[in-house]
Amino acid sequence: MLLLGHLTFIIYKAMGYIRFDKTLMTNLEESLPREILRTNRSGAYHCSTIIDCNTRKYHGLLVIPIPEMDDENHVLLSTLDETVIQHGAEFNLGVHKYSGANFSPQGHKYIREFQWERVPTTIYRVGGVILKKEKAFVHHENRILIRYTLLEAHSATTLRLRPFLAFRSVRQFTHENWQVNKEYQVVDNGIKTCMYPGYPELYMQTNKKSEFVYNPDWYRGMEYPKEQERGYHFNEDLYVPGYFEVPIKKGETIVFSAGVSEASSRKLKQMFEHEYEIRPPRDTFKNSLLIAGHQFHNLQGDRHYILAGYPWFKCRARDMFISLPGLTLAVDEMNEFQSAMKTAAEAINDFINERPSECKIYEMEHPDVLLWAVWTLQQYAKKTSLKQCWDEYGTLLQDIIEYIRRGKHDNLFLHDNALLYTNGKDKAVTWMNSTAHGRPVVPRTGYVVEINALWYNALRFVSELCHVGGNEDMSETLNDLAQRCQLSFVGKFLNEHGWLYDFVDGDTPDWSVRPNMIFAVALEYSPLDRKQQKSVLDIVTKELLTPKGLRSLSPKSFGYNPNYVGPQVERDYAYHQGTAWPWLGGFYMEAYLRIHKMSGLSFVERQLIGFEDEMTSHCIGSIPELFDGNPPFRGRGAVAFAMNVAEILRILDVLKEYDI
Repeated sequence: MLLLGHLTFIIYKAMGYIRFDKTLMTNLEESLPREILRTNRSGAYHCSTIIDCNTRKYHGLLVIPIPEMDDENHVLLSTLDETVIQHGAEFNLGVHKYSGANFSPQGHKYIREFQWERVPTTIYRVGGVILKKEKAFVHHENRILIRYTLLEAHSATTLRLRPFLAFRSVRQFTHENWQVNKEYQVVDNGIKTCMYPGYPELYMQTNKKSEFVYNPDWYRGMEYPKEQERGYHFNEDLYVPGYFEVPIKKGETIVFSAGVSEASSRKLKQMFEHEYEIRPPRDTFKNSLLIAGHQFHNLQGDRHYILAGYPWFKCRARDMFISLPGLTLAVDEMNEFQSAMKTAAEAINDFINERPSECKIYEMEHPDVLLWAVWTLQQYAKKTSLKQCWDEYGTLLQDIIEYIRRGKHDNLFLHDNALLYTNGKDKAVTWMNSTAHGRPVVPRTGYVVEINALWYNALRFVSELCHVGGNEDMSETLNDLAQRCQLSFVGKFLNEHGWLYDFVDGDTPDWSVRPNMIFAVALEYSPLDRKQQKSVLDIVTKELLTPKGLRSLSPKSFGYNPNYVGPQVERDYAYHQGTAWPWLGGFYMEAYLRIHKMSGLSFVERQLIGFEDEMTSHCIGSIPELFDGNPPFRGRGAVAFAMNVAEILRILDVLKEYDI
């Protein structure tokens, strides 16, 4: 009980505010790598650095999907520069990077504090002026709100707001051109404008009457260092139509709105206050992850998706199924699970019945995806009951198993030894999906270890479910198949050193020590006995474990490449060759607890502490896609990754089982 009490304190300890002081904010080496992300849960987002200096082409104040144009997000409003004016003196609070190491203006030097409890909040001090800026994204609406409050001023003060427009895909750049439409129309306390045909109009308004000064110009040669690091083009021009000026008094609040529809200026303050109040505070590790998890939900009409990550991922089938339990069931959001699963079930049924699907869930055809779907529903059964799972999803689960058993999948073949075979030589077919020069970097083919571990688990689970549902014939059939699968699995994958081959192509095993063997221990039904499970866990602990998850390849294996840096092709070769993945750490911790039970709690506690540090690094309050496999384990890739956040939340929930 004492140990458990200590564990609970560590994991759920109050972190206070996420806060950075002047020293960090004014140091570009410290502030520029830290990013913030806000989403509206319908696909739109705001992403930048904590000093509002964009360092990626994906950054923007208002980035939205435009399905009428394509399947990409588009940056409408790149950024908004604020200028404080007193006695004719202008103090620009914006920050932009230009050629070389030139930053202009250098508004970050006026920042005194950044903190994030409910919304990102920046405090500026310019002489006797203290200005607070808060940003909120309106839920399920393409609208960003910025609230400015003048906390201190000793003389008349004017606030100037200068919008920088892009109107481009996140995959592209904009440059000065003569096709841009420079016209605008006056609306309620603001203007509307649209740079190019096909785009929605952008409405920019303030709650208080402001003056818009039309002064069209291009700001040329802005640079995005993150794109430069990744070996891409990194230079663009942004269009500024003019600026808004509004007087502001001490204690007064001004709200700026940017959206694709007109807002009532009189309701902007109320709208911001509502958005502020409905947000839970980021005052604990778990709450920060909970809020981060909500950002991956994406409602499109009556369909509910889980985005794989930000800022460039879409909804991928495997990621959705792995993420769904942690993002919903683990945080007691059963309705959200059922809503997303309704969309997923539609996509599954369309796939197995070879129907065109209107669901925008990508990569459904990958051979392990249906098995991950079974695992997802298994987590639902654990949270509810086998009977309830049978009543709601029994037909779907039987259809999935029969689809695989009868060999209807184009790249998943049930052999006489009861194992599943897949061809991964020409196309990457598992989560290790990086390619270079059109070929898989890791050509996992034949009998793949996690596919067959998932298959055995699925057979046992659906057999048990059929027994509860009264389908005894299918229950017995699947149980017999599972027994054969278990014998074949051990004979095919377990080597004389006590760990599992990553894949076996014919009679040729792959000896690389990879983390995929951990699923044979972590899943509810394991084809291994306890001694074999312990042996697998030990090798994973010894060679693959890091404070940020499991390495994708052991340092002792050929081709180890732990640093995910450089141009695209270099990163492709490193992607699954030694980098560390937090979501794998979730399954590892589950496996560790399965073997060591109560005695493993303190060890799992230490692993979770390694992720708590990430709440103030990289993307604030979230977990990035992957980490370098060697110290100092730098975060890389997408700034926020659904599977990573989900698996940590799921393990926090699993720990409740040990509260006895």
